Amino acid sequence: MPATVVTRLPILRALLAQLLALLVVWLLLLGLVGVLGVRPGLILVAVAQGCLAALIGARLGLSAWWLAINLMFVPGLALLRDFDVPGWLPLGAFTLLLLLNWNAFTERVPLYLTGREAERQLRNRLSELPAGFRYIDLGSGLAGTLSRLARDFPAAQFIGVETAPLTFALSWLRCLPRRNCHIRLLSLWRVDLAEYDVVYCFLSPAPMAALWNKAHAEMRPGALLISNSFAVPGVEPVEVQQLNDWRRSRLLIWYPGGATPDGVDTSG
Repeated sequence: MPATVVTRLPILRALLAQLLALLVVWLLLLGLVGVLGVRPGLILVAVAQGCLAALIGARLGLSAWWLAINLMFVPGLALLRDFDVPGWLPLGAFTLLLLLNWNAFTERVPLYLTGREAERQLRNRLSELPAGFRYIDLGSGLAGTLSRLARDFPAAQFIGVETAPLTFALSWLRCLPRRNCHIRLLSLWRVDLAEYDVVYCFLSPAPMAALWNKAHAEMRPGALLISNSFAVPGVEPVEVQQLNDWRRSRLLIWYPGGATPDGVDTSG
C-alpha cells in the first residue's frame, strides 16, 4: 500500500502503531524469558503494549482520541478475557463504532452533534436570509438540527451529506417525512458548493484548510460558510458568534465567494 494512503488514513496509522507495538513487546518478552527467565503477567504485557502503541501513534501524528484508542485497545481485550463476555460482543461494538464514525477513521472527522445553543444561533442567522435559501450540512451526522431547521424554514431547501453508513441510514430515515430535507450518501469533497447559499460544517481542525480552498473556489458571492468551533488556519472570520454552551464553542462565519450582503469584498 502506498505510503501516502497510510499517511492520509488515520485508521491505517493506528493499525501500524498497534502492529509495531506488538512486535516490540514480543521481542522484549523473548528477551525477558530467554535471558532472565521472567514471565510478566498478561495484563502487564497488555498495558505495556498499549502505552507503546500510543507513543508510536503520537509519533505518527494521530489525534488525541486515536491515542486513547491505541492505549486501551489491547488492555481492554485482556480485561475482557477475565469476564464471561461472548466473543462476538467486542467485534460487534467495534463494528457499530465504525459504522457510526466512519469519517473519523478515514478523514479525521469524528461524529460531533450540534448543540441546542448552536442550533438556536443558526436559526437566528438563517431568519435573516430570503425565504428560499439553499442550505447544506457537510457531515450532517444524525441530522437532528438539520431536520428541525427544515421544519422551521419550510420554503428553504436543506441537504445533508454523510458517508458513515449507519449514521447515513438513521439520518435519512429521520428526514424522510420532511419534503424540504434530504440526506445524501456522499463525501463533502464531491459536493458542488456553488449550489448553496449557506454551507454549515462541524468537522475538526484537520480538513479546514482544504475546505476553505474548496469553498473559496466554488461558493458564490454573498454565500455563507459557517463552521461550528473550528477555524480556518490563517483566515479571520467575518463574524464570530459566541455560544453559551459547556464547550464554550463559537460559530465562525465567512463569505468565501466574496461580497457580503453590504457589498464588501471579503474573498481575500
